Amino acid sequence: MREEVQFFVSRSLQGIVVIWGIITAVFMFRFISPTNPARLIAPDDASEELVRAIEIDLGLNDPILIQYVSYLTGVVQGDLGFSYSTNTPVRGRIIQVLPATLELAFAALIFAVIVSIPLGIISATHRGTKIDSVANLTSLGGVSTPNFWLAIMLVLLISVQLGLLPTSGRPIGLGEGIRMLIFQANIGGLTTWLSHMILPTIALGTYFMALLFRLTRNGVLEELGKEYVLAARGKGLPNPLIMYRYVLRNSLTPVVTVTGLQLGGLIGGSVVVEAVFAWPGIGRLFITSLNLSDWPMMQGVLIIVGVGYVVTNIFVDYINSSLNPQVELA
Repeated sequence: MREEVQFFVSRSLQGIVVIWGIITAVFMFRFISPTNPARLIAPDDASEELVRAIEIDLGLNDPILIQYVSYLTGVVQGDLGFSYSTNTPVRGRIIQVLPATLELAFAALIFAVIVSIPLGIISATHRGTKIDSVANLTSLGGVSTPNFWLAIMLVLLISVQLGLLPTSGRPIGLGEGIRMLIFQANIGGLTTWLSHMILPTIALGTYFMALLFRLTRNGVLEELGKEYVLAARGKGLPNPLIMYRYVLRNSLTPVVTVTGLQLGGLIGGSVVVEAVFAWPGIGRLFITSLNLSDWPMMQGVLIIVGVGYVVTNIFVDYINSSLNPQVELA
């Protein structure tokens, strides 16, 4: 118990330093941009006096150190500023769209894990057969296919040509669909949510699925050649028990590590997929803000994604230590 507490304290302190670095880097990005935030806020026909007044009001004329301290203080208090384009709090807007991105990211993660791990085990246990060749070919295609191209092809083939699934949008969220099922006994909300979720999930999760497949296959193959497996078979233990009780557990450490790291990647990498499917998430919000040079909104999105990476890494380290006692909590 004491080691676990020390682990969380140590990782939390490291995480705070990393988050501080992210906030600092994000703050400095605005000064690299040639655009003047005051001119973005001011009307097109605004005079120079009005632009300067806006700069003073926003504190843009203050020394950079004062601006940095003010921004850092606000972020620590949960204040990410106001959007230049909508004049609304950045935090509120991000909270509004974040559930859509999390739904998509976790759906892609579940899809990848459910497909990749069984496929990796089957491929490893049938090494050198046609099943292994087909699985490896599928993996190669998944790794080599850009998600934006796959997203467009899925829309053209499944939605436009076959008319099986919606092309874009998210008319209802998972939470609302569950409430409709519980309080109204109406399953229509969940079916609508699922129909709009399938194509973006496949487009976002295919690369991840192929990556996890390779890790699982290689890990299982490595474990199958070790002496403890031969000893277990010599004792007459059934193959399913050996595979799922020992081999799979010992080969899951890199899979869990990559899964945790890629979860943050799925959130950050959903930008293009959300744009193709008009998914109202944080990725689409970032692209819209980028087109409008809305720096407070872009900074807020980047900070949230960075914090997500840090928290996920801490959680993954702890899970790895539980799966493999040789991994120390340090």
